[in-house]
Amino acid sequence: MERLLFLAGCVGATMAAYLGVRRLYLRFNHPLLNVVALSAGAVIALLVACDIPYAAYAPAKDLMTAPLGPATVALAVPLYRHRDILRRHGPGLLASVALGAFLAMFSAGLTAKAGGLPREVVVSILPKGVSIPFAVEISRLYDGVPALSAAFVVATGTLGSLLGGWLLTRSGIGHPVARGLALGTVSHAQGTATALMEGERQGAMAGLAMILAGMLTAAFAPLAVRLLGLL
Repeated sequence: MERLLFLAGCVGATMAAYLGVRRLYLRFNHPLLNVVALSAGAVIALLVACDIPYAAYAPAKDLMTAPLGPATVALAVPLYRHRDILRRHGPGLLASVALGAFLAMFSAGLTAKAGGLPREVVVSILPKGVSIPFAVEISRLYDGVPALSAAFVVATGTLGSLLGGWLLTRSGIGHPVARGLALGTVSHAQGTATALMEGERQGAMAGLAMILAGMLTAAFAPLAVRLLGLL
């Protein structure tokens, strides 16, 4: 019984942190009120304050992340509702995501290589803009460090969801389709979550971009590795 109560408390505290930060974001719409980063920080602070090790919290985390698969599939619902955009602008959407995915990968690798980082680090940073399953496999194929790639993915998603919308606004990009595509292409799931908070159309395009960017990054990886002289 005590274990169940502890588990329920962890889940409840996590949900409270998320809903609290989300409410602040929706009220003030400030880029620094990032739902993922701030709610995670609040949970970490609570664990530290209560001297609760992560191993004790992990079962609650597993319980909350179990529905991620169905939630990802559910992204098809808003996309279906806006399928008219795919019919009218399908080739343009594909081309924009393809260009964005390649440039995100190549520019990251070029910057890392120019900075004198070791080859395995350069390879590991290439797939930073896609979700972890894609990034880990791409990194492994070219002798990168999968764990390091996963860390780059998390950092990229957090930074993109934190500043992506603000940068798009500052750049004068307000069209829902453009904003959704940009956030999903560069910041994968966290960017998609941010886009969904802006609106259903943004979320639909971000979900599409996230999936396409993962596949296209895997397809472009051999070319990027060759162009960067990493073979």
